[in-house]
Amino acid sequence: MLEARGLCKSYGDLVAVDGVDLVVAAGETYGLLGPNGAGKTTTISMIAGLLEPDAGEVVVDGRQITARSPKGKEAIGLVPQELAIYPDLTAAENLAFFGRLYGLGGRELAARVDQVLEVVGLADRRDDLTKEFSGGMKRRLNIGLGLLHSPKLLILDEPTVGVDPQSRNAILESVEALATGGIAVLYTTHYMEEAERLCDRVGIIDAGRIVAEGTRRELVSLVGQRDRVTIGGSGDPMATVAAVGSVPGVVEVTSSDHTIEALVEGASRLLPEILAKATAAGWNVTSVQVVEPNLEAVFLHLTGKALRD
Repeated sequence: MLEARGLCKSYGDLVAVDGVDLVVAAGETYGLLGPNGAGKTTTISMIAGLLEPDAGEVVVDGRQITARSPKGKEAIGLVPQELAIYPDLTAAENLAFFGRLYGLGGRELAARVDQVLEVVGLADRRDDLTKEFSGGMKRRLNIGLGLLHSPKLLILDEPTVGVDPQSRNAILESVEALATGGIAVLYTTHYMEEAERLCDRVGIIDAGRIVAEGTRRELVSLVGQRDRVTIGGSGDPMATVAAVGSVPGVVEVTSSDHTIEALVEGASRLLPEILAKATAAGWNVTSVQVVEPNLEAVFLHLTGKALRD
C-alpha cells in the first residue's frame, strides 16, 4: 500500500532524511520510532505529500504522491500531533465539515459520520461541543477526522500524547481495529509499549536513516538479546544448572537464592524441555517466569538514546 524509496531532505547543511525506504502492506501496522530530531516528522510529511523530497519517491496504492499535486492523496488519512478540530462545533459537526472538504455529502457523509463516531467510541457524545471534551476524547475525534474518507493508508503521528491512560487505551483499541479492517497504518510514538502492542513491524530511524527494521523478534535477535527464564524452587542447584544447561538453545545458566536463571534462544519453544530437565535433576519447581527482551533495549543499543530523549 505504501512504498517510499530513497527519500532525502536537507535544510541547508542539515541532512534531515538520508535515503529512507519504507514499505507498508494493507492491513499492516508499521511503527516508525526514533529520538527527537531523527527525521520522523520530515519523513511523514514527505509521505503525506506535504513536503517535496530532494530525492526519492512515494507511491501510495499504486500512485505517486508529490507535494505539487493533489492526485492520489485521497488514499491517505493524516492525523497530526496538533488537534485539527473546532471547539465550538459538536463532534458530528466537526466530522461533517471535514467530510465536505473531502468531497463527501448527503447520505454517504451522514453514514460515514455515524460509522466513524462508533469506531472512535464517541457515538454517545456526537451532539456535544468539542470544547467540553477531555484531551483523550479530542484525540479520538482527531483520529476520526483522518478516517472519514475511508483512506487506504492512515498516518498517525504520536496520537496518544498528553492523554489519560483510559483514553490512551481506547485509542490503541481503535488503531488495532483499523488494521484488522485492512487499512495500512504508519504509526509514530514516544511510547515503546505502544509499538510492542500495535506494530507488526518496526523501523528505527536515527540521524535521518533507518538503522534497523523488522518484527520485534527480528530486531531483538539482531542485537543478540535473549529470553530470560527464572525457575523458583528448591533442590540441588548444581545438578539443576547442569541439566538445564544441556538443553540445546540454552546459552547460560546460573543459580541464586532458590532460583535458576537461564538465558534462552526462544523460551516459548524450549520451556517444556527445560522444566522437564530441571524436575528430573531433583528441582522442586514452585514458580516460572519468562521475560522476553523488549524494543527498548534494542532501541537503546542502536541509537544510544532512550526513545523519549
